[in-house]
Amino acid sequence: MKHKKIKDVANKCLQTLGQQSVLQRRWRNITRIPCDVLTSLGLLTASPSNVIPSLVLLGLQQVKEGMPQTLSSTSMFTPCGFSPHLHTSKEGEQGGLIFQDGNLTSASLDALIQHLIPTTDYYPEKAYIFTFLLSSRLFIEPHELLSRVCHKCIEQQRLDDPVLDKARIRKFGPKILQLLTEWTETFPYDFQEERMIGHLKDMIHRIAPCDEAYWKKMNQLLQALNQKLATLSHGQEGIVKISTAVSDKLVAFKTKPPSIQREILSVCSDPYTLAQQLTHVELERLSHIGPEEFVQAFVHKDPLDGTKTCFSEQKKTSNLEAYVKWFNRLCYLVATEICMPAKKKQRAQVIEFFIDVARECFNIGNFNSLMAIISGMNMSPVSRLKKTWSKVKTAKFFILEHQMDPTGNFYNYRTALRGAAHRSLTAHSNREKIVIPFFSLLIKDIYFLNEGCANRLPNGHVNFEKFLELAKQVGEFITWKQVECPFEQDPNIIHYLHTAPIFTEDGLYLASYESESPENQTEKDRWKSLRSTILGKT
Repeated sequence: MKHKKIKDVANKCLQTLGQQSVLQRRWRNITRIPCDVLTSLGLLTASPSNVIPSLVLLGLQQVKEGMPQTLSSTSMFTPCGFSPHLHTSKEGEQGGLIFQDGNLTSASLDALIQHLIPTTDYYPEKAYIFTFLLSSRLFIEPHELLSRVCHKCIEQQRLDDPVLDKARIRKFGPKILQLLTEWTETFPYDFQEERMIGHLKDMIHRIAPCDEAYWKKMNQLLQALNQKLATLSHGQEGIVKISTAVSDKLVAFKTKPPSIQREILSVCSDPYTLAQQLTHVELERLSHIGPEEFVQAFVHKDPLDGTKTCFSEQKKTSNLEAYVKWFNRLCYLVATEICMPAKKKQRAQVIEFFIDVARECFNIGNFNSLMAIISGMNMSPVSRLKKTWSKVKTAKFFILEHQMDPTGNFYNYRTALRGAAHRSLTAHSNREKIVIPFFSLLIKDIYFLNEGCANRLPNGHVNFEKFLELAKQVGEFITWKQVECPFEQDPNIIHYLHTAPIFTEDGLYLASYESESPENQTEKDRWKSLRSTILGKT
């Protein structure tokens, strides 16, 4: 019954957005996600017509074995995929860890925490560190995890002894510092809490008397962390300001443009340039999404701890949600630009311009903007403009739609994705490294991975095999969001994309009916209602 209700909402959305056959297939699987999850991510709002898909692209990189190198996305992957925590010589149970075919598959939470902790002669593999730090928050909050790690280190290395074993600490010190460095660099948002910084400083203060170099290392670590958090905070504040400014303009305009704003062609008439600026926006917004947000988006109560749900009060997915809102804005901006011109010839010109922009986005590897543009042109107020579309050369548009066809679980898109991923592996420039993926599809994949496999096994062990696959998907995403945009930024175009007024859904329908008269009684009744409520006319 629950799934039927969700599908009913989805079908209503599709009827509103138009292009029923294409979009309905596109959403057939996505709409199996519960409404509360969709709503929390901005994929379902009070207006069902706002359920619009977005884009994200995943890549592969090579894992490098060995001890303390700073964790980076480029060192977590092989060309074949994620490199799991391999122990080819181990089978069965080892220290509370269960291995199968050389891979760590499950363990108790305590055993996994112990496996994270370095010693004088042991350092955990990078893939394990990333996987466990990513997934552990489903069972224990980061500050509590760091507290337990520090406590165990103090206990095992006897850091409370009146006289420290300096030879032992000099072997242990670089390893714990490296673990803390990797944690701060990969999950910097964890350290927005003062408790995290307190645990970090306490650990370094305990080992620093054995080697003055540890003080310098601590200062470098804290300086880098503060700089990264400041950069991320500045970016978040900018996104909030833009969102606030735009929300004030989300009104059904009382007069038909051109009076409300400049049109896109007066700001940028070159499709390639606009595709480059869209790529700027995408990469900027992606850079603020922390890997932990994908886990926190679908967090549930731990069945072994009925007293709390990790991140229950605040899911901490604001950057992920802001990215989805950007996708929806771009969809409506495209539709608004098409419906604004009073003349049919001008509307056709705008459609052909956006088709060319979408093609350039595809060539760049910006699949997110590509899908937003296609979705905007598929919205019902646009698709119903038959006289306008009759003036458009649609062959290129149909080719692009074919590339994003949902048939076979987006087989064509996933094939293009693999091609872009392969290109990035052999890239000699950032231009060739760009892969900006289908974000809604990534969320759907992660959601069904999370829902399809239990976090805990019947014996209470953590299902680590599940989290290896989760880390693969999230880790690949991290690779792509770290690419620096190689194109020169145009502030005027960027500002327009972020702040240009856009029609509401009703505004789009009214503009569409004013451009091409209603064709049936239902449309005539809606047109009359909109003219009354928006324009105050009868």
